[in-house]
Amino acid sequence: MLLHLTEKDFDKEVLQNDSPVLVDFSATWCGPCQMMGPVMEQLAAEFEGKAKVAKVDIDECANLAAKYGIMSVPSMVFFKNGQIQDQVVGAVPGEHLSEKLNKLL
Repeated sequence: MLLHLTEKDFDKEVLQNDSPVLVDFSATWCGPCQMMGPVMEQLAAEFEGKAKVAKVDIDECANLAAKYGIMSVPSMVFFKNGQIQDQVVGAVPGEHLSEKLNKLL
């Protein structure tokens, strides 16, 4: 299940989580972000029980976007044990994200 995170639950769901978390920083007005929507849903289903896949709207969570230096969207950030492990900017094939997430398992 794709999580929709806010600034309130980001720490609990991402930083205090032992399993890998892929966070898609995106915006509703961003075309490539909309293209990544179904890809993120598919990854959430594929990694259910192994890793979390989440979405953060940069307009609703401007402080999080600033904290993680998000300059362009979509930006997919890979976290493990509260630390950034990897980052991908721009629309990419789901397999590319899947490979990166598998490496963190």
